[in-house]
Amino acid sequence: MPGTAVPKRTALTGIVAIALASSLITSTLVASASTIGTFSSMSIGDSFADGWTVTTLKDVNPTRFDLVNDGGNVVVRATADNAAASLARTLRRELSVEPSLSWRWRIDRVVEKSDIKTKQGDDFAARLYVFFDFPLDRLSLVERTKLRLARWWYGDHVPAAALCYVWANGEPPGTTTWNAYTSRARMIVLRNADSGVGDWAIEKRDLAVDFRNAFGDVPPVVTGIAIAADTDQTGESVIAWFGDIELTQ
Repeated sequence: MPGTAVPKRTALTGIVAIALASSLITSTLVASASTIGTFSSMSIGDSFADGWTVTTLKDVNPTRFDLVNDGGNVVVRATADNAAASLARTLRRELSVEPSLSWRWRIDRVVEKSDIKTKQGDDFAARLYVFFDFPLDRLSLVERTKLRLARWWYGDHVPAAALCYVWANGEPPGTTTWNAYTSRARMIVLRNADSGVGDWAIEKRDLAVDFRNAFGDVPPVVTGIAIAADTDQTGESVIAWFGDIELTQ
């Protein structure tokens, strides 16, 4: 499946790894009224529509993304076998006071060696990223320098902040921490090995609350959404499924 290749994850790039997916899609898209991942309206076996693009990492086996039938609905299936990649689209959405993000997802198993605290364990059976623009003058000098370096290397669209919702292994739901690679991506555990693995789960998040808890500020403009399943650090194999994604205001 065609996509864009970016360098493998490193300590320097941090958010510029899987999360960089949205920044490398050159066209800026305006989201529809609510549904930004209309996978159910796409066709099984076809390429992704509505600006969704697969982004791979250089020298890393790519996660495979397919449109498949599940119970009469078309969903995205992400298959990761010692692999990593993301499926992302850009958009530009100014958020209201109480923006709500909802989606449903399912996994066949957790990543057993997953560890949200370490780079070696930075693998999850399923992730959903939300990327944000953020005023540089609100960042520390160190963070501004890192971001400017990343944008010099990768382009001006590298996101300044991100929320990353994950289906983890042992960490309890509600766990939040910074990504092992960067303090500009907040990891939020929604489910783990005890959370109905194999069954569809429905999520609904208040982006304003989650962003404020992570960054201590009102949520700025949303610039992209990405979904992923990755096992390149641990070498394991997982399959994740994602249904439609809705952003309501």
